[in-house]
Amino acid sequence: MTFAIEMTGVTKRFGAVVANRNVSFGVRQGEIHALVGENGAGKTTLMNVLFGLVQPDEGTIRINGQTVVMDSPRRAIALGLGMVHQHFKLVPSLTVAENIFLGMEIVRGGLIDRKAQSEKTRQISAEFGLKVDPDRRVSELSVGIEQRVEILKVLARGAKIVILDEPTAVLTPQESRELFRILRRFADAGMTVIFISHHLSEVMEVSDTVTVLRDGAVVGTRPTRELNEDELVRMMVGRNVNFDRRPRKAISGRTVIELKEICARDARGVLALRDVNLTVRSGEIVGIVGVDGNGQTELAEVIAGLRAPSHGEIAVNGITIAESHPRAMREAGLAHVPADRLARGVDASASISANILMGRQYAQPWAGRGLIRWGRVREFARGLIKRFDIRARNEKTLVKTLSGGNMQKVVVAREFSRETPFLLVDQPTRGVDIGAMERIHDEIMLKRDQGAAILLISVQIDEVLALADRILVMFAGRISGEVDPEKTTEDEIGLLMAGGAERPRAAA
Repeated sequence: MTFAIEMTGVTKRFGAVVANRNVSFGVRQGEIHALVGENGAGKTTLMNVLFGLVQPDEGTIRINGQTVVMDSPRRAIALGLGMVHQHFKLVPSLTVAENIFLGMEIVRGGLIDRKAQSEKTRQISAEFGLKVDPDRRVSELSVGIEQRVEILKVLARGAKIVILDEPTAVLTPQESRELFRILRRFADAGMTVIFISHHLSEVMEVSDTVTVLRDGAVVGTRPTRELNEDELVRMMVGRNVNFDRRPRKAISGRTVIELKEICARDARGVLALRDVNLTVRSGEIVGIVGVDGNGQTELAEVIAGLRAPSHGEIAVNGITIAESHPRAMREAGLAHVPADRLARGVDASASISANILMGRQYAQPWAGRGLIRWGRVREFARGLIKRFDIRARNEKTLVKTLSGGNMQKVVVAREFSRETPFLLVDQPTRGVDIGAMERIHDEIMLKRDQGAAILLISVQIDEVLALADRILVMFAGRISGEVDPEKTTEDEIGLLMAGGAERPRAAA
């Protein structure tokens, strides 16, 4: 079997930081090759070098045996590479079809044939099992549907070598398994797939070969069949990691947040939430799961004050919130980790310190007499960088220079360091490595033990099973059932997620 990709002696520096150190990486034609490592290990940088987004300081690249200078993504695409990025690169104001054919529009009579583009999008999406509405604007889509559009955009360009950077971060387990079947069909047809993931069960399931990076260097490359998850974890982080269900004390706290008959419309004006009722008590974690697009996004937005409900009430500590506004919810006691960290979690152009300050800029001891006390803010940020293991030079580092996982840790550090009675935690471990997942799970359990009420929304069923005290399943904008994580199974949850027989709600 010949090599489709050979990268030899690749080194890439960003100032004093060495992101890739003498990396040699080879991928054979017709295989699915997993690239794994902790956040900041150099995975994304290596793939950006391969795709021509950044230039290496040292090293060579060969595609199908031919030495090439990958000086731009255009050159990479011309050589048959396609890359699905962890952070989406879509134009929100354009439709799905317009994004997929951007730069390669179907033209008839000198004009873009939008009808033909929509029909071609339907054909491609049906062929690969990635259903989308070609005529919807991207600004109206959930994160999960945006991910599908990114994958379809690469497929439409006829790529033979496909790089997927955390492609399942926003997918349900069922959607992930369907993606794996698609990737296997790619490989069986002679295509080459590079698969970057922090979910080791996925790596073990879908890949033929695994390469592990640590601190910018290759730790090893092994056939997947010769490894188990524990060995892979030790290669990545140098120690064992525990994701078993966490021990906990019984709940006896008061109701902190209550939603009564909440209805809300999505960006198109379509009813997305239908008579949602839920409560979360002090010292309790309530998990929300569901196939993406079934109301979880709108539910989080309503609770965070980002979307006004069309009907119903929200009460925090027994006080009804009259105004649907983010500041009103924060003042009522909400801390919020949003699902999309780039859109709503961070200001990427600002420093870590400035991002840690967000939401605190009006209050003592961070501000006084109209001025920000930056010395105190920076000192606090340094402590959080250490506590949450944010891989950065210092608190002045711009967030846009961090890996996706380290950006997420900035958001989690800011929100979890607030002394609030209620945490809305939406996809807390999206795009983070296994070591960081364990740390974030520890922090969630610590907040629970300290008496916080936590609403946890996640597409990762195993994450919710490990952390939640109760699990609510959403389907078509409703709570379709409630299950006990100690007694349920992933299959039972999956049935409810797919609209199976509703389960009665337990008494809170």
